[in-house]
Formats: sequence, C-alpha cells, structure tokens
Amino acid sequence: MFRTAYRITGNAADAEDVLQTIFLRLLKRDSGGAALQNEESYLRRAAVNASVDLIRARRAEREVPLSETLAQKPPLGSDLRDALRKALLRLTPQLAEIFALRYFEDFSNQQIAELLNISQVLVAVKLHRARRQLRNELRSSLGGSI
Repeated sequence: MFRTAYRITGNAADAEDVLQTIFLRLLKRDSGGAALQNEESYLRRAAVNASVDLIRARRAEREVPLSETLAQKPPLGSDLRDALRKALLRLTPQLAEIFALRYFEDFSNQQIAELLNISQVLVAVKLHRARRQLRNELRSSLGGSI
C-alpha cells in the first residue's frame, strides 16, 4: 500500500498520510458488515483512491484565481512527473486506478481484470483511453513537446 501511495503522490510523507487514512477508514468500518472478499485488492484500490483524493485536495488548496494566472508566465522546465500527476487527476477515478495499477504497480491486463472484476478487453480499452487523455493533457501542459 505504501509503495502504491508513494508512486502516485511522489512523497513519502503523503504516502504515510494515505496509509493512515486507509487504516482509519478500516477502523470506522461497521464490524457487523460483510467481510472483505479480497483484502489485497481492497487495500490497493483504497491506496490508489486515497492518493488521488489527497492530491486533489492539495491542488484545490493551491488554486489561484484565473485573473492572476493569466498575468503570470508559465514556469519553464516543468517536471514531467509533476505534469503527469496533474494529468492523472483529470482522469476519471476508474481510469486513474487502472492506469496506476498497470504502469505504477506493473500489473498485467489480466491481473487488473481479475482484481477489478472486469474483462481484459475492457481493461485494454480503458488503458487506451487513459493513455490518449494523458498524452493530450501532457502535450498541452508541456507545450506540445510530447
């Protein structure tokens, strides 16, 4: 879970925050509720979702009004990792999850399909859509250099 959170957030402290959030959610879970069927799957998905939530919350805190943004020049030499993280936030949660499992966690399409209980074909389609959307986002944020 830490590795998944770290790869998405890019920061050990944030990854630790994600783990704390996940464990707090588990503690608050109704003890009379249904038992988890696949603990590993649940914890990985929880790490991906909590990481994306954390990044979105931090980004919302740092947002600047459009009028101020237009007055400033964009920073030169943007880091590709930062641009990728920002682009990941624009994906739907399912696309971000599938992309993270495939490219950050090195799961195969078959493993992702089994983990999410969907078909391999759907995984491939979702990955294609995610890559296309990320490519377009990165092109626009990095000035067409990708």
